[in-house]
Amino acid sequence: MQTRRFGKTGHNSTLAILGGFAFSQAEREETDALMEKVIEFGVNHIDIAPSYGHAEQQLGPWLARERERFFLGCKTTERKREDAARELHESLGRLQVEQLDLYQLHAVQTMDELDQATQSGGALEALVEAREQGLTRFLGITTHGSDAPNVLLEALTRFDFDTVLFPINFVQYGIATYRQACEELLAVCAERDVGTMIIKSITKGPWGEKEQHGLTWYEPFEEQEEIQRAVNFALSQPVTGICTAGDPVLLPRVLQACENFEPMTPEEQEALIEEGSRYTPLFV
Repeated sequence: MQTRRFGKTGHNSTLAILGGFAFSQAEREETDALMEKVIEFGVNHIDIAPSYGHAEQQLGPWLARERERFFLGCKTTERKREDAARELHESLGRLQVEQLDLYQLHAVQTMDELDQATQSGGALEALVEAREQGLTRFLGITTHGSDAPNVLLEALTRFDFDTVLFPINFVQYGIATYRQACEELLAVCAERDVGTMIIKSITKGPWGEKEQHGLTWYEPFEEQEEIQRAVNFALSQPVTGICTAGDPVLLPRVLQACENFEPMTPEEQEALIEEGSRYTPLFV
């Protein structure tokens, strides 16, 4: 699988970054089978969080054995300094590691949440202290909502984050203001050498009234050809890689699509965005 430089971290991350939510409900046998598949595809970067069910406990034994194989990123949804510090130590214990490569403020959805995390006594202070203590090497921030790129643009004016994580998919890019903000954010990231991870790349739209299946809280594209086009689109943007879908059934399909990635021309991208207008964007 191809790799790309993960910004100022200097790590060459695979196009597929393992999204830990796929292990949120997995038992040991399923976890082992999925991790063997992940290693078979050569994935070298994991993104996980304590809010992902028991994913940390499930991956802990693997990381105890295979720590050198993976760039390891974890996250906290806590907004206060002492709570974030506590959660970091708990994650280290469950993951059976002594150091993370990346620790991130997780799911900072609004400017108010950004204020909470970056104010005096906020979680960002715990992240900075963790880096000083050698508990993590790099610091990042993630967000998921309709204002995601704008929140991250503001975050980068407040602190020199090493990485960001946010949604891009061809359906969402049909909203001109969202696309414009993403393109502005990606330009800033390129200028400042910030690593960029993309989530929700295979999103078709919200479940709405449809019966939900699988573990994704959005309705995903599920056929391999559809997933391939969605992955090709996301990876044709100037990003490091995509976090794989948080579903054990979809995970191998996304890995395959990342291995088979072919860049899309600007014309092909525009045509796919137009085709995506038949769907409802996840964030409106």
